[in-house]
Amino acid sequence: MTIHSAVIQKLLSTNAHLARRAAENHFKIYTYGARNGMTIIDSDKTLVCLRSACNFIGNLVRENGRFLFVNTNPLLDEIIEQMIKNTGCRNDNSWRLGGFLTNSLSPKKFRSRNKKLNLTSVYRPDCVVIFDTERKSSVILEASRLHIPIVGLVDPSMPLETYKKITYPVPANDSVQFVYLFCNMITKTIQYEQKKLAAAKGKVSKEEETKTGEAAQPIEKIKIDGTDDELFVLSYKGLLPASDDPLKIKELLDKLVVFKINDNEGTKMGFHGPKSAIEISNGLTCLDLLANYIESLNSKYGCDIPLLLMNAVSTHTETLKNLEKQSSKNITCLVKDQHKENDVKDALSLEGGSIEDKALRYAFDQKEALLSLKRTGKLNDLLLQGKKYILMLNSDNLAEVVEPNILNHLIQNNIEYCIEVSQVSTEQGASSHESDKAMVESEEKSKISNTMNSWVNIEAINKENRPKTKYFGRPIGVAVPASRNLPFEETSDLLILKSDLYTCDEGVIVRNEARTNPADPTIQLGPEFEKVTDFESRFKSIPSIIKLDRLKVMGDVWFGTGVILKGLVSINAKPGEKIVIPDGAVLENKTINYQRDINHNATPLKAILMA
Repeated sequence: MTIHSAVIQKLLSTNAHLARRAAENHFKIYTYGARNGMTIIDSDKTLVCLRSACNFIGNLVRENGRFLFVNTNPLLDEIIEQMIKNTGCRNDNSWRLGGFLTNSLSPKKFRSRNKKLNLTSVYRPDCVVIFDTERKSSVILEASRLHIPIVGLVDPSMPLETYKKITYPVPANDSVQFVYLFCNMITKTIQYEQKKLAAAKGKVSKEEETKTGEAAQPIEKIKIDGTDDELFVLSYKGLLPASDDPLKIKELLDKLVVFKINDNEGTKMGFHGPKSAIEISNGLTCLDLLANYIESLNSKYGCDIPLLLMNAVSTHTETLKNLEKQSSKNITCLVKDQHKENDVKDALSLEGGSIEDKALRYAFDQKEALLSLKRTGKLNDLLLQGKKYILMLNSDNLAEVVEPNILNHLIQNNIEYCIEVSQVSTEQGASSHESDKAMVESEEKSKISNTMNSWVNIEAINKENRPKTKYFGRPIGVAVPASRNLPFEETSDLLILKSDLYTCDEGVIVRNEARTNPADPTIQLGPEFEKVTDFESRFKSIPSIIKLDRLKVMGDVWFGTGVILKGLVSINAKPGEKIVIPDGAVLENKTINYQRDINHNATPLKAILMA
């Protein structure tokens, strides 16, 4: 049995098709025929009208519309009260008094013992739903005069004058069984739209968590602003795409500001200066790549996205020097409050922290950075320029981070705070080959990770004294593709960025299309490669890693020019042993422990695991 047949059978079981009397001429479009003086209503047409009415009600719910439910049949009171309770809709019973709508613009007040009575509707509804149209024609008349849409049950005996005032007629017998079915459909429609709106704004109650899988998925708790907020994640693929019209994209991007906290120093990598000044490709630094990327968006769409940099005192001077070649671009540098900066470092003990500590530190930095913007009056300047959202960047993310689809979703749903998350797994570089035992033992299960990129509504910041997440309301998360998260944390990331896996096209990092695996290879370099200078000296040229899945290098290892790495490669120099990878060497699914292993056939990793 098809779904359509099942629904029609359900309608027939409620006697919706049995009308009381012969049909008026205007009603015959809904009839199937007549029998024993009774009109038989076409159930197919009843179903079509039900769908139209429910679609209209659903559209009103998305617009936060108000409903008025009208009924004078005592047999239906309990059903309708239960519907109102389940949907959470407010229902005004002042319709029982004549003129409840038409008098709303000039309410009549009566005095009795110093008490005032207002005999009018307090809130004008956006839709009137009537379950017994034959008895309450006065309600239909008033709603029609005010051009309020009416959804109502109609029967064959309804006069033409009344019928013409019903915007969404539902031809059916108003039996208790059918009214129950109709109310159930309205309830499901309203609840579905309410859950979609709640999921879009991150306001899903615990009772609803398991019922809103289509729109949002609860994930593991992520520390946000020092608290264990439970984040609800929307799928990036589920977002409505922004318009294809370049003018609409320009209108969206003109409301955006890109804000980067530029306080990371390169001391951990042996670099003296801000990490953003480390060269990545063709003489371009991290900061150059970001500035060029934003400039490419401005040129492509004709928009004006400014770049704000919040520098630490220790990185400000060097950053200004690096920006001299970017003088033609819309870049503004601010300096963090040194006292606040010291408080953050003392409180969080940043060096060598876990992923959770880094997320906590970055959330703390975000909060203080936003407060600095507010103290300096920069937020008011941005609002006067028509800006609406700030995209706060992880200072170590080199991906193309501006996404119109996310921005469009935030604006359409008026969301105050959004965090980008991604699926992270140490298995993402796996192929058909097996990894060595050490790698297998270090693997973790796939989990959700905070990319530390967040979108914040400027007005929400400006209206509060302290921009904590609890002031923004529950934040939402968007599960973005891995391509939007290109971290630069250590020299293993530098190897990926400098390799043939990524190229620099007009100042923007572009991934090599020859790489079929959507995930980047997993690379683990030993402490001998930790410093940038040591890293550069140990590679005569960066190896080709287009077909590499995993690389593990430990000990005193040196690479020649033109080296090609494929599959799973493990190079582990024993203490006191030096391994030199010769020029032009091709290593595919190899494990190398001694120099002689390079000249002979190295043992495949799969054989080691099977031993």
